[in-house]
Formats: sequence, C-alpha cells, structure tokens
Amino acid sequence: MVPLTERAERLRSALDVGGDQLDPMASEQARGVVDRVKERWALKGGRTVVALAGPTGSGKSSIFNALVGNEVSVISPRRPTTSTASAAVWGEEPAGELLDWLGIDARHQVETAEGQAELDGLVLVDLPDFDSRELRHRVEADRILERADVFVWVADPQKYADARLHDDYLQPLRHHDTVMLVVLNQADRVKDRDDLQQVREDLRRLVRDDGAGDHEVILTSVRTQEGLAELRGRIAQVVSARNAAEARLVADLRTSAEHVAEGVAPTTPELTTSADTRLHEALKVASGVPVVLDAVERDYRRQANARAGWPFTRWVSGLRPDPLRRLRLGDDTPSPTGIAPSDVRAVLGRSSLPSPTPAARANVQLAAQQVAEDAGKELPVRWQEALVEAASPSEGNLADALDQAVISTPLRSRAPLWWSVLGVLQLLLALAAVAGLLWLVLVAVLGWFAVPTEVPFVGPVPVPLALLAGGLLAGLLLAALARVAASVGARRRRRQVEERLDEAIDEVSYQHVRRPVLTVLERHEKVRELLERASA
Repeated sequence: MVPLTERAERLRSALDVGGDQLDPMASEQARGVVDRVKERWALKGGRTVVALAGPTGSGKSSIFNALVGNEVSVISPRRPTTSTASAAVWGEEPAGELLDWLGIDARHQVETAEGQAELDGLVLVDLPDFDSRELRHRVEADRILERADVFVWVADPQKYADARLHDDYLQPLRHHDTVMLVVLNQADRVKDRDDLQQVREDLRRLVRDDGAGDHEVILTSVRTQEGLAELRGRIAQVVSARNAAEARLVADLRTSAEHVAEGVAPTTPELTTSADTRLHEALKVASGVPVVLDAVERDYRRQANARAGWPFTRWVSGLRPDPLRRLRLGDDTPSPTGIAPSDVRAVLGRSSLPSPTPAARANVQLAAQQVAEDAGKELPVRWQEALVEAASPSEGNLADALDQAVISTPLRSRAPLWWSVLGVLQLLLALAAVAGLLWLVLVAVLGWFAVPTEVPFVGPVPVPLALLAGGLLAGLLLAALARVAASVGARRRRRQVEERLDEAIDEVSYQHVRRPVLTVLERHEKVRELLERASA
C-alpha cells in the first residue's frame, strides 16, 4: 500500500503540475484535503475521533450520553437541540491539541470503570444536526465531519431515507466504507419486528446504492438499551485497531484525487502525422522555400554554364544576376578573418525573401491550430485551450525563426568534378578552333603576298579547317551535353537543398509549435499518472 504521506505528496504535485488546466474548485478542495492530512497526521498519536452525525430528531445525542454514561449532551424537546459539538474523551493520553484542531470547546473526560478499558483512546463527538434550520449548526457539523476519523451515521425509522443524508454525505464517501458505521436508532418506535427488519434492510440497500459500502445496520434504542452494547463493541474494535485516522485520510486523498481526475483524460494522446505534415508544408510556403529552391536550381545551371559551357559564350553568364545573391543567400565564402557572410546575416541580417502573403500566414495559423486541435480532441476543454495557446507562437518570432532557418542552411555544395573535366575539354577545343582559325588566316595572308605555302590535309580536309570546324562543332556538342547534365544536376541539387531546408523548417516547427504542444501533453500525462497513483 502506498504510504499516506507519499500519496498526499503525489496529489499536491499533480495540483502543482496541472495548474490552471484543472478545475479550480476541485483543486482548491484537494489542497484543503492535503493540508488537513498533514495537520491530522502530525497529531496522530493514539487517539481516534468518532463523530456521531445525523438529522434532527434522530437521537444521536441520546446515544452519545448513553455511551458516555452521563448527561453530557443536553437533550430537549425543542429543536434543534445540539448547537455546538461536544466531545467525550476516554483514556489518559492528552487530547487537548487534537480537540483544539477539531475546534471543540465542550469537553468531558470519561472516567473508565474497571474492566471497561476497551474504549481507551476514543474521542467521541456529538455533532449538531446536519439538516438544522440554523446555518451555523450545519456549518459546524460539516467542519468537524471533514476532520473526524470515523463516521457513525445515526438515522431513525421516519427519516432514514432523507435525501440530504444520502445525496450530500453518503454518496461522496465511496472510499470511506472502512471508517463508517450505520445506526438505525429509536428501533422501539416500530412495534412490528418484521417491519423493523424491512426498514433496516431498506436502509442498508440505500447506503449500498450510495456507493458507501455494504454495512450491517445496527439497531439501537436508548430507551430499551437495545443495540448499545453492540455499537459500543463496534466502536471499540475501530479504536483498538489504531488505524482509523490513516484509513480516513487515505480515503479522503483517494476521493479528492478522483474528483480532480475528472479534469484529465484517461489517456494522453499523441501528435498526429497528418496535422504535422500540413504545418510543415504551410511553414515551407510562408518561409519562401519554393522561391529559394527555384533560385538554387537556376544558380546551379548558371554556374555549370560558366564552368563547363562553350567558352565563346561564357561571358554571357557573367551578365546574368546571381539568383541567390539577389536573395542575400548562398554566399558562404569566408573573409580573411574567417567570417563568412552567412555568419553575419545569421546574427544581424535577414534575407531578401519576400514576406509571406496574408493567405500564407493564415494557413500557418490554421495548420498550427490544427496540430493543437488534433492532439486535444480527446482532452477536457481546459487542456484543449492550453494546447491551442501553446500552438500559437508570436507571428514576428516565427517569421524571424523561419528566415534564420533559411539563412543558416547551406545552399551550395562542392563543385561537381564534371564541371572541371568538361571545362578543360572545352578549353582544349576552343584552343584548337582558335589555332585552326589563325592558321587559315596566316595561309590567306601568305597567299595574298604570293608566298608559296603547304597545308597538310586530313583526307580531303585541310588540317587548319579541321581544327577550326572540329573545335567549334565539338565545343557546341559538349556545351549541349553540359546543358543536359546541368539540368539533371540542378534538379538533384534542388532535392538535396530541399532536404536540408526541410530539416531546418522541421526544427522551427518543433521549437515554436510542436514542443510547446508536447510540453502541455507531457504535463497532462504527468498529472494523470500522479492522480492515478494518488488514488490507487
């Protein structure tokens, strides 16, 4: 069995962790229970507080006097009779501090007769009527009932089915059956014993239906002394066990924990993949990732053409703007100090990506809210509201985080080897074409001045012409091949960069939406576990 103090600490921890997501009234009542447990346990000693409780006219004061053996509690035909609680104390152990905590001023020390020490340690309390017309009487009865260790519910044949007894007192005590006794007093008023037994069984059934346990109802009559010895013996058993206080406190903690647990779900849900995917896609659009990927693809083609394209037209590429530089992205060349431009931008700057459209921002908000709603659809309303609030980050903070995620993501990789290979081949072919052109020009000039020259042939084609035509044609074909390879490589680079950006966007999604939502879910699970262990 879980120790009492540990059980109380679990309940207190659950209240602290749950905070505003728990029902305020249930939390306040539970904190009161935890405080009472701490106070009562500090006074545990060897005393057992037994409270006689019942409606007006049930005769509990008569039973009190009969058990004490003295007219301690005033009995009068005028109702209500008992206005303040009275206590009778058996045994020599000091009870002053306990009675002070109970708030009972009327105290009577019972002189234990020889051979009657079975009640040693008992503090018997006669309460005001809990259905009294006087509000202060009801308040006094309820206050002491919250602190008593054992309840003796006294009913009479006329009012044993009273709704206040069953609805307000017995039904909430479903865990207190071990610290309860049920008495049907004034049994002598029912002349027919069969009728009396029927009333007795009916009362037993009502208590059982209340969820307060299946109790053997004790029939008593002060006038005929019927059942008083049995009642005294049952109380003596409870007192001698010395565990009623702990049993009462455990029952209080279990009841409070279950009451608070009505504000949490039986299980804690997990984040759904569909809502997470929708949020991720919305963040990608809002952060300008499609624009960046288009720029990455164009940048790859531009660089490929500049390194492996036809040498005679490469200068055109230099006139085209750098698509990544226009977005203030991609320039990671370190300065002599070792600081790259992207490092500076990550700290001080922003990219030049276009701001998200209102539609994109609204889509992000809806997607974030969907994450919270999907996670909390099985949770109570207070937890659902906490999830929605957690999944609603500041728009400015989210925009900055997305921009920084894009800025800090490498958008270029090491130049492919084929750029260099084709670049060298293109240079050799260009040199061959230039050499052939110069050779032909030289032959033409010499022919102009009638200087005889010999030109070697390759088959029917002069070598200079073969160099010029071959270099040009081969260079153009190689440039076309490089363009095709650049298209393939650009798409591959786009996929690689998209994977990196996906990871960066996913981190932003986690830090600004999913982690706050998960934190709420983790709190819910911790509260659920603590309450479950407190009520075990």
